[in-house]
Amino acid sequence: MLLGLGIEAVWAAQPEDMSLLHVLFYIHSAGSLELLFDTEGGAQQDRFVGGSQLIALRMAEELGQERLVLGAPVRSVEHSADRGVTVHSDSAVGRGRRAIIAITPTLAGRIAYDPPLPGYRDQLTQRMPLGTVAKCMAVYAEPFWRAEGLSGQGMSDRGPVRLAFDNSPPEGSPGVLLGFLEGRNARQLGRLRPDERRTAVIDCFARMFGPRAARPDDYIERLWAEEEWTRGCCGCHMPTGAWTAYGPALHAPIGPLHWAGAEYAQVWNGYMDGAVRSGDAAAAEVLELL
Repeated sequence: MLLGLGIEAVWAAQPEDMSLLHVLFYIHSAGSLELLFDTEGGAQQDRFVGGSQLIALRMAEELGQERLVLGAPVRSVEHSADRGVTVHSDSAVGRGRRAIIAITPTLAGRIAYDPPLPGYRDQLTQRMPLGTVAKCMAVYAEPFWRAEGLSGQGMSDRGPVRLAFDNSPPEGSPGVLLGFLEGRNARQLGRLRPDERRTAVIDCFARMFGPRAARPDDYIERLWAEEEWTRGCCGCHMPTGAWTAYGPALHAPIGPLHWAGAEYAQVWNGYMDGAVRSGDAAAAEVLELL
């Protein structure tokens, strides 16, 4: 039961959705199974005051507005060994000798390429689905559970919310309980009306933290599978046979096209740490070729 719960929590999928080889690779990339679950000293230890979008905002400040093109999703990419890369978006055209495509393999496969990517690479992207997650937060005037000697962190083998965390801001108010709907539970509740989903989540909080949790001042949720530019969360996984049949296609450049992102990392695959490592490796690869 605990291993099944862990697979839901880490990959936002069910055990039957992925291969044992992928689970073992992922554990190895983090260092241990415990590190994937742990808060203190583990993958769940830190949060960003102000939100993790601050990383992108700070990077944008360093790059400067003249180097950024925003609100321009890429629709097609022309590429050739002698002419380089031409990227077509909704509002701009960009050209370069090489390009790094830094989105999940699933979404990278939805861009139109001219010439089309080799079948081996496209077949890989067809076998790297994203997990299914809804992030649900109940807001209270204060984190009342702390006064009752509770941590605000919970794990359950019943109900759609299997993992809950104290997500209150550093200043201590308001109080925020965060619950995850993942895998099968997220797929099922994601198809319900918002009020039905809210009731199911709040009922879980009340069972974990007492009747006061049943009366939040506000409720906020995000269904990542419904988001146009993610279509799932928290990362991709591979089903049985995908690593052994298509693994070499993951990192191999296609002419002047290179790949980067959390799903390409060999250390902390699927996490922000891994995304940074992958970006560094892709940049070094391109610079050497240039």
